[in-house]
Amino acid sequence: MLDWTDRHCRYFHRLLSKNVLLYTEMVNVNAILHGDAHRHLDFNAAEHPIVLQLGGSEPDLLARCAKIAQDWGYDEVNINCGCPSERVQSGAFGACLMHEPNLVADGVKAMRDAADVEVSVKHRIGLDKNEDYGFVRDFIGTVAQAGVRVFVVHARNAWLKGLSPKENRDIPPLRYDVVQRLKRDFPDVHISVNGGITDYESVAQHLQQVDGVMVGRWFYHEPFVLAQADARVFGQTNTPMPTRERILAQLVEYAQSQIEQGVPLRNMTRHWLNLFHGVAGARRWRAQLSDANVLKSNNAYLLLQNIPRDLAGIEDE
Repeated sequence: MLDWTDRHCRYFHRLLSKNVLLYTEMVNVNAILHGDAHRHLDFNAAEHPIVLQLGGSEPDLLARCAKIAQDWGYDEVNINCGCPSERVQSGAFGACLMHEPNLVADGVKAMRDAADVEVSVKHRIGLDKNEDYGFVRDFIGTVAQAGVRVFVVHARNAWLKGLSPKENRDIPPLRYDVVQRLKRDFPDVHISVNGGITDYESVAQHLQQVDGVMVGRWFYHEPFVLAQADARVFGQTNTPMPTRERILAQLVEYAQSQIEQGVPLRNMTRHWLNLFHGVAGARRWRAQLSDANVLKSNNAYLLLQNIPRDLAGIEDE
């Protein structure tokens, strides 16, 4: 979710659900240790529970970042062993780390020694066209011995050569049965499934086989469906579902506070454009919040202009 799940996106998603676990973008360990740590690590207290997702492979650097994450207040730290981009590969982390389970295990041990924060791992079910189940089974087995109790498994192989990151999200076939088999083979480990999940019926079916479901693009592109999660996934049926109007009022207040701290409005609104996805007349609202000239005013109350009149009239645009 590089360039997607920044703090403004996560704050928006937290308004929609109080219970889902939110992840940061993948942050390179060197960006934290040698860059602008505040830019990469700051978050609003409302975002809890929140996971810092790290890109890195050197145990000592991962350990230092785990301690920083703990001090910053993160609830969990996740090592990304699933990103297939060439840029990530050149840094010797991401999906290519699945070739080095012992190195990942060493990183986990170092992180657990340095901090008390939960350490989890996100990975694929295989690399390139190797569909040998033993490969991913042995990866989890080795890393779990280092103390990891939470794995998030993208149910596709990662092709390290020949496919772009976007193509890697669509072309390698989904094999949910592999993730389910992993759960049967590792009953004491928390296994979450990721990849291609776009409706609550599928979420419910997966939760009968594994412990959790990670969703990315569906909730980003159709964010208001996330407002159903607390009732449909977490069983909180007695709590009223948030309304778009209420969320919008909270976003205005949030945007104003961020503008006062020097954050341009355009940095925030790009994540909120789909709040009215599927609502008749939403195109005009989106257009004004995508217009660089309009956004130059840094006026949070732009969010309240050109709101679709009939929020009850849902239709395809």
